[in-house]
Amino acid sequence: MVLEEMESDSVFEPHITEEHVESYYGNVHCIMMGTPKANHPVILTFHDVGLNYKSCYESLFKHEDMREIIRHLPICHVEAPGQHEGAKTLHTGHTYPTMDQLSEAIPAVMKHFGLCRVIGVGVGAGAYILAKFALNHPDLVDGLVLININSSAEGLIDSVASKITEWTHTLPDTLISHLFGKAEIINNHDLIATYRHLITTTMDEYNVSEFLHSYNHRHPLEVERPIPGGNINARTLKCSTLLVVGDNSPAVEAVVDCNSKLDPTKTTLLKMADCGGLPQVDQPAKFIEAIKYFIQGLGYLSSAGMTRLGSRTTSCSSITSNDGSRSRAHTNELQRGRTHSHNAEEKHGHSHTGSTEHTS
Repeated sequence: MVLEEMESDSVFEPHITEEHVESYYGNVHCIMMGTPKANHPVILTFHDVGLNYKSCYESLFKHEDMREIIRHLPICHVEAPGQHEGAKTLHTGHTYPTMDQLSEAIPAVMKHFGLCRVIGVGVGAGAYILAKFALNHPDLVDGLVLININSSAEGLIDSVASKITEWTHTLPDTLISHLFGKAEIINNHDLIATYRHLITTTMDEYNVSEFLHSYNHRHPLEVERPIPGGNINARTLKCSTLLVVGDNSPAVEAVVDCNSKLDPTKTTLLKMADCGGLPQVDQPAKFIEAIKYFIQGLGYLSSAGMTRLGSRTTSCSSITSNDGSRSRAHTNELQRGRTHSHNAEEKHGHSHTGSTEHTS
């Protein structure tokens, strides 16, 4: 079903509900923006380690270019136990949920708010959690936008490096190195200072360390690329998936590796040029542009809603096709080539797959 654009261009202020939702694996803090509609998906977000919904997504969803999306699709921000701003320190001896268990808390959130399907947007640990959720509950997920996802478990070398880091660095230092690339840390002092301040003043150190420990002990997603004529029933993400990473992000190799394991007919890799560890913060306009085209491809935004954005977009895209050849196209031309049918019955077919690099 295509959602029609509202004629008014006035600022839309969605109703905001803030609640703690009880799940089998503990309470998760949720912020619902807007009112869910029958048979329409909700954008469900999950944050990375060291962040909460505010530091991870607030600036993105307050950006003027997000208005067209928020008018039509409610947003549900989910925060891991103890990670919300002002959270009390979890009880000593409390067993923090694993990544797999956190993914199984999402059905409780959906039931609580009466959500039928979601379009997941996750960063880092949140991207892993949403991917795990989609693997186990494919009928509940229309699409995924995964930023900085690492589908592998922490290897032995990484584990040793993490231990050394724990001994020689403070928790904020560890988190900054996880979230941002070396170039950003060296050159973008204001950004790093801002996030260091947010981590140290709005987050509970013990709670964050528990979440970090859980992430560092994750299991591999165990996804496998389906091969025509081979294992066509391989375990993989069934929904359309957009993988996003900045070219200066510490997660580049992990995201490229994840892309190699997913179904090429349903997955697109977007590597954003001149962008660091948090694309939604570093280049929100370009990131929102990608999300809009992605959601439009799922059949939930009409092409009319893209006109204003497309008219002022000057960035180009470099596409790597399946045979390795490269071509150049304007972003809106790229989307016409890879957009899914707007017919809801066809929304899971005919997706274009490629690797895309946005250039300034």
